[in-house]
Amino acid sequence: MTDTAITQEQFALLMEKMDRVESHIAEQQRRQQEMEELQRDLIPIGNHMVKLAIDELAEIGSDFQSEDLFFLLKRVLRDTHLLSKLLDQLENAMELSEDMQILGKQIFNQGVLELDRLERQGYFTFAQEGWKIVERVVTEFSEEDVRALADNVVVILKTVRNMTQPEIMAIANQSVDAIREIPAEDENISAFKLVKEMGSPQVRRGMSRMLNLLKVMGETPTQ
Repeated sequence: MTDTAITQEQFALLMEKMDRVESHIAEQQRRQQEMEELQRDLIPIGNHMVKLAIDELAEIGSDFQSEDLFFLLKRVLRDTHLLSKLLDQLENAMELSEDMQILGKQIFNQGVLELDRLERQGYFTFAQEGWKIVERVVTEFSEEDVRALADNVVVILKTVRNMTQPEIMAIANQSVDAIREIPAEDENISAFKLVKEMGSPQVRRGMSRMLNLLKVMGETPTQ
């Protein structure tokens, strides 16, 4: 009974080994078949490439020499460090390009936000209305007027500077307030009252300034 059990166990092991061998043989056959199929596919491609190379070399004719090819190979091998530097520079340029793209997107987004802020605060509306003013100036003034303005722009700026002095602005402000003060309709303004006001120091200083202004206006030559 023991010998029979051992024989059956050995037979089972033998069958298992045969199954593995058969599986291995099938795998080898499958790989060989795939290689044959690949070879059949590559042969036409290889033949076409060889034919194409022959045709291209035939067009070159006597201009191509094998020495030129060897010289090119030797030069490439000799300048390997230059090619390596060139590739490094190309990689750096690509990295710089990527950084510039990221920076450009950030600048674009910041610009959009800034334009939105300016629009919400009314800068564009103000600029549009200002452009309308420029258009009115262009339509209202002729070319001769612009030339005259250019000739007298220095005088105009000096006049504006003098008019914006604090004492001049104070006088102008007080004059406007005085003009706005309308006397009451029932107020009796007699000649005696006017003569009395003439004795006021403020009135005298005002009349002195008015007379000085009239004097200057009379001395200014007219063109």
